[in-house]
Amino acid sequence: MKPLLVRELPTFLKRFGNFVDGELRHAEVVSPTVIKITIAGQDSARGFDWLTIELELSGVSDARLTDNSKLLHVDMSDGINIVFEENSFAFGIGNNHNISGIKNATTFIISSSIKYKEGSF
Repeated sequence: MKPLLVRELPTFLKRFGNFVDGELRHAEVVSPTVIKITIAGQDSARGFDWLTIELELSGVSDARLTDNSKLLHVDMSDGINIVFEENSFAFGIGNNHNISGIKNATTFIISSSIKYKEGSF
Protein backbone atom coordinates (compact mmCIF):
# COMPACT_ATOMS: atom_id res chain seq x y z
CA MET A 1 0.00 0.00 0.00
CA LYS A 2 1.09 3.53 -0.77
CA PRO A 3 0.61 6.37 1.74
CA LEU A 4 -1.79 9.10 0.62
CA LEU A 5 -0.12 12.37 1.58
CA VAL A 6 -1.98 15.59 2.35
CA ARG A 7 -0.47 17.39 -0.66
CA GLU A 8 -1.66 14.52 -2.94
CA LEU A 9 -5.34 14.66 -1.89
CA PRO A 10 -6.57 17.10 -4.58
CA THR A 11 -4.76 15.22 -7.37
CA PHE A 12 -5.94 11.83 -6.10
CA LEU A 13 -9.59 12.90 -5.85
CA LYS A 14 -9.49 14.64 -9.24
CA ARG A 15 -7.91 11.58 -10.91
CA PHE A 16 -10.89 9.46 -9.83
CA GLY A 17 -13.50 12.22 -10.20
CA ASN A 18 -14.21 11.98 -6.47
CA PHE A 19 -15.67 8.55 -7.31
CA VAL A 20 -18.90 10.19 -8.47
CA ASP A 21 -21.32 7.42 -9.49
CA GLY A 22 -18.79 4.85 -8.31
CA GLU A 23 -19.51 1.89 -6.06
CA LEU A 24 -18.75 1.43 -2.41
CA ARG A 25 -17.83 -2.25 -2.44
CA HIS A 26 -16.58 -3.33 0.97
CA ALA A 27 -15.86 -2.06 4.48
CA GLU A 28 -13.78 -4.06 6.94
CA VAL A 29 -12.93 -3.24 10.52
CA VAL A 30 -9.45 -4.76 10.76
CA SER A 31 -8.94 -3.62 14.35
CA PRO A 32 -10.43 -0.91 16.59
CA THR A 33 -8.11 1.65 14.96
CA VAL A 34 -7.83 0.33 11.37
CA ILE A 35 -10.59 0.24 8.74
CA LYS A 36 -10.33 -0.79 5.09
CA ILE A 37 -12.74 0.52 2.45
CA THR A 38 -12.93 -0.69 -1.17
CA ILE A 39 -14.35 1.68 -3.79
CA ALA A 40 -14.78 1.22 -7.55
CA GLY A 41 -14.47 4.19 -9.87
CA GLN A 42 -13.15 5.50 -13.16
CA ASP A 43 -9.47 6.42 -13.50
CA SER A 44 -8.83 9.46 -15.72
CA ALA A 45 -5.15 8.47 -15.92
CA ARG A 46 -6.15 5.23 -17.67
CA GLY A 47 -8.67 6.45 -20.21
CA PHE A 48 -11.48 6.30 -17.62
CA ASP A 49 -11.16 2.54 -17.17
CA TRP A 50 -12.91 1.21 -14.09
CA LEU A 51 -10.77 -0.04 -11.22
CA THR A 52 -10.96 -0.55 -7.49
CA ILE A 53 -9.14 1.38 -4.81
CA GLU A 54 -8.62 -0.11 -1.38
CA LEU A 55 -8.17 2.54 1.30
CA GLU A 56 -6.66 1.64 4.65
CA LEU A 57 -7.40 4.24 7.30
CA SER A 58 -5.27 3.93 10.44
CA GLY A 59 -5.47 5.68 13.77
CA VAL A 60 -9.27 5.78 13.52
CA SER A 61 -10.79 8.06 16.14
CA ASP A 62 -14.40 8.14 14.92
CA ALA A 63 -16.45 6.33 12.28
CA ARG A 64 -19.90 5.43 11.02
CA LEU A 65 -20.02 2.51 8.61
CA THR A 66 -22.80 1.11 6.48
CA ASP A 67 -23.39 -2.64 6.69
CA ASN A 68 -21.62 -4.48 3.85
CA SER A 69 -24.91 -5.96 2.64
CA LYS A 70 -26.18 -2.41 1.96
CA LEU A 71 -23.04 -0.82 0.47
CA LEU A 72 -24.05 -1.27 -3.18
CA HIS A 73 -27.22 0.72 -2.41
CA VAL A 74 -25.34 3.74 -1.03
CA ASP A 75 -25.99 6.80 -3.20
CA MET A 76 -22.64 7.73 -4.76
CA SER A 77 -24.01 10.43 -7.06
CA ASP A 78 -21.99 13.00 -5.08
CA GLY A 79 -19.00 10.67 -4.77
CA ILE A 80 -16.64 10.86 -1.81
CA ASN A 81 -14.43 13.46 -0.25
CA ILE A 82 -11.29 13.24 1.83
CA VAL A 83 -10.12 16.31 3.72
CA PHE A 84 -7.26 16.96 6.11
CA GLU A 85 -8.27 19.16 9.00
CA GLU A 86 -7.34 19.35 12.68
CA ASN A 87 -4.39 16.96 12.06
CA SER A 88 -6.80 14.24 10.88
CA PHE A 89 -7.98 12.79 7.60
CA ALA A 90 -11.74 12.70 7.17
CA PHE A 91 -13.24 10.31 4.60
CA GLY A 92 -16.93 10.57 3.82
CA ILE A 93 -19.60 9.83 1.27
CA GLY A 94 -20.92 12.98 -0.37
CA ASN A 95 -19.73 16.43 -1.31
CA ASN A 96 -18.68 17.69 2.11
CA HIS A 97 -15.64 19.93 2.47
CA ASN A 98 -14.92 19.89 6.21
CA ILE A 99 -14.90 17.43 9.10
CA SER A 100 -18.20 18.62 10.57
CA GLY A 101 -19.96 18.09 7.21
CA ILE A 102 -18.31 14.71 6.68
CA LYS A 103 -19.48 13.56 10.11
CA ASN A 104 -23.07 13.99 8.86
CA ALA A 105 -22.47 11.52 6.01
CA THR A 106 -24.02 8.05 6.03
CA THR A 107 -20.50 6.58 6.00
CA PHE A 108 -17.49 8.42 7.38
CA ILE A 109 -14.11 7.68 8.97
CA ILE A 110 -11.79 10.05 10.84
CA SER A 111 -8.19 8.79 10.95
CA SER A 112 -4.59 9.89 11.39
CA SER A 113 -3.31 8.31 8.14
CA ILE A 114 -4.49 6.80 4.86
CA LYS A 115 -2.86 4.33 2.50
CA TYR A 116 -4.22 3.08 -0.80
CA LYS A 117 -3.80 0.27 -3.29
CA GLU A 118 -5.11 0.05 -6.84
CA GLY A 119 -6.76 -3.14 -8.04
CA SER A 120 -8.68 -4.48 -11.02
CA PHE A 121 -12.39 -3.81 -11.42
